[in-house]
Amino acid sequence: MKRKGVGFSLPVAVVMLVIGFIYFSTVFTFIDRWFSLTSSPGIANAAAFTALALMCVYNYSIAVFRDPGRVPPSYMPDVEDQESPVHEIKRKGGDLRYCQKCSHFKPPRAHHCRVCKRCVLRMDHHCIWINNCVGHTNYKVFFVFVVYAVTACVYSLVLLVGSLTVESQDEDEEMGSYLRTIYVVSSFVLISLSIALGVLLVWHIYLSLQNKTTIEYHEGVRAMWLAEKGGQVYKHPYDIGAYDNLTLILGPNVLSWLCPTSRHIGSGLRFRTAFDSAPVSSETKP
Repeated sequence: MKRKGVGFSLPVAVVMLVIGFIYFSTVFTFIDRWFSLTSSPGIANAAAFTALALMCVYNYSIAVFRDPGRVPPSYMPDVEDQESPVHEIKRKGGDLRYCQKCSHFKPPRAHHCRVCKRCVLRMDHHCIWINNCVGHTNYKVFFVFVVYAVTACVYSLVLLVGSLTVESQDEDEEMGSYLRTIYVVSSFVLISLSIALGVLLVWHIYLSLQNKTTIEYHEGVRAMWLAEKGGQVYKHPYDIGAYDNLTLILGPNVLSWLCPTSRHIGSGLRFRTAFDSAPVSSETKP
């Protein structure tokens, strides 16, 4: 479902400019200098990097424009539903979670976003770089975008280093100064992004293997501390095993894990838990 009222965002514009700069620098400077764009290796590398760039832009666009998941106005938790053994409650009072700002009950794993000013299903965090929340319906494309972005940055960095081994004899002083600027700026951007996005990717792989969101990780730290204090052992209720966790997030078909598909994600109102006696059949998006 597409978001409503998407306006101009400076961080999103910056991301698109950076993607464009990296693409043109990589193809028309690094690849051209190392292999020449008229050679077979040059064409092959240019085609491969173009495909990576297109996947980055496509997944990024979906993460920006797709609604992360709205709570239906008619949602009402069914405490007598035996197929849903987990009902999240408030820390104080033990009541079912109710959002005073949105005036409705919160489904499991949903949270209110102060920036978007509404509740988001399976909310992970609000990301200024996509001007959107990362939630139930766009988490996979956000994750896949980061995978492609890290791959593209490392690939571009390899091409940058490789192109430095080639000495061109027909460059004048002005062209040499221009290329030095391209190389310095590109090196700074690519190294910074490779490190930052690499750390982000490792973090979300860790979360996905445990079927946690960023919010649930921080809540789990507190819950673990309270459990240990009471002599108990805390287990994340939505952790059903590393592989099953990944299939819930990325899809049952391993071949489609890096594709922007989301028919497997269900309604976002109910999730399989470690307490289920048998897998709950999830609703699929039409």
